[in-house]
Amino acid sequence: MFLAWVIFVLTTIFLQHNLPFKPTLYNKQLDSMKTINPENNTTNSFRKWFTLSNISTMVMLAFIVAMLVIPNVKAFVIQNLMKVGLFQPSVPPVNQNSNTEALTQENTQDVVFKDGNGNTVSLSELKGKVVFLNFWATWCPPCIAEMPSINELKKRYKGKEEIVFLMVDADSNYEKSTKFMQKRGYDLPVSIAVSSVPDNIFDGSLPTTLILDKQGRLSFKHEGSADYKNQKIVDFIDQLLVE
Repeated sequence: MFLAWVIFVLTTIFLQHNLPFKPTLYNKQLDSMKTINPENNTTNSFRKWFTLSNISTMVMLAFIVAMLVIPNVKAFVIQNLMKVGLFQPSVPPVNQNSNTEALTQENTQDVVFKDGNGNTVSLSELKGKVVFLNFWATWCPPCIAEMPSINELKKRYKGKEEIVFLMVDADSNYEKSTKFMQKRGYDLPVSIAVSSVPDNIFDGSLPTTLILDKQGRLSFKHEGSADYKNQKIVDFIDQLLVE
């Protein structure tokens, strides 16, 4: 839908600047009236401004401004770009440790999270499970954009106790983030951090997504929005589950 809109705008601009102009009888009559009614000069000025090209430009500028000030608009654009293959995460092979060796040595043991019921869990307690960990915020457009794909990914592993999804609200506003999930129909459990979080796990960049293997090692990390319906992510997690 977004691409179709862009194509429409670009096409109209192209046609406006490239098609020959053929004045109609109506336009000729208007020109002849200029000498009779001076008010026509004002009308003609209006007509000069309200061309198809100018209208298209104003619409595009309004759309850009909306992207800057309305999170859901920017999220909508990112989601549509995902559909054409952009914002795909770079997934390392599970059996290739060269890219993740430094990360696997970092301490992730004492990071603790709490859910809405007051239950706490540390990453060390989740050893033996694959952990999908996402830091996000309700006001963050890239976070909003990737949320549907994370929800679809979680659905894929519904009922599998060997994998845990932790959606950590960076603002620690559990009530607001839970309402966000409920309003959009996402089955994603919200947590907040109740301990310090090392910079190697989360340095403030939103969104940040990590995947830990069953040994508690950091196997995947991505900062920025991504499409987690990507088959490479699914294959990556599947391999971690069978290790």
